[in-house]
Amino acid sequence: MYKLVKETLQKTGELMIKMSDGQTFELHLHNVKFHDDKELIEIDGGDETYWLNGNEVIYMWIHRHAKE
Repeated sequence: MYKLVKETLQKTGELMIKMSDGQTFELHLHNVKFHDDKELIEIDGGDETYWLNGNEVIYMWIHRHAKE
């Protein structure tokens, strides 16, 4: 799943993921790094840095905002 998440984020620029433990994260190109050697996803959350096992992503979706 790691490779698919990486490819999809590069195409869409923004992506939502859900991990096997139930946590959800919103990924953006500007604050995410991929570490291919260990298949880790690093998210710079400003105050906190998150390290995710890219193979524990159970699903993903593109987050779209509705305009009124």
